[in-house]
Amino acid sequence: MPSLRTRLFHVYARLIRPMTLGVRALVENEKGDILLVRHTYIGGWHMPGGGVERAEPCEEALRREILEEGGIILTGPPRLIGIYSNHVSFPNDHVIVYHVTPDIWQAGKATAHGEIAEARWCSPADLPEGTTQGTRLRLEEVYRGAAPSPYWGGQKP
Repeated sequence: MPSLRTRLFHVYARLIRPMTLGVRALVENEKGDILLVRHTYIGGWHMPGGGVERAEPCEEALRREILEEGGIILTGPPRLIGIYSNHVSFPNDHVIVYHVTPDIWQAGKATAHGEIAEARWCSPADLPEGTTQGTRLRLEEVYRGAAPSPYWGGQKP
């Protein structure tokens, strides 16, 4: 069950944004490991990312979020993986996922304060316990050739 803080955020988001849009990044390093983060306000391990603000291009939101959460500075254009409906978690929510390969980023300093409990590089074949279903499904699609689903969590609402 989501925390009170998470539920209040969802109510607030519904009031100010009838449709929500988020971005996530599948960030790889030169060893082939991927970056996952654990937030302080919601459970599980996720690809870094977050909400797209009003009048903000999606790629700019991605740049902002991966710098905040992982200290990742984009130096080239990320590749679009897909757009997914996340209506099970939040009605009318969508998530855009980009692939950030080692040749288009450099390490910087994470700028988020209090939002990220932990960040970790791990093998896509050895994910930490608690990795979210949406994250697992995207990794299966990218690394194992699984059939893409239009739904973030793999299920219709």
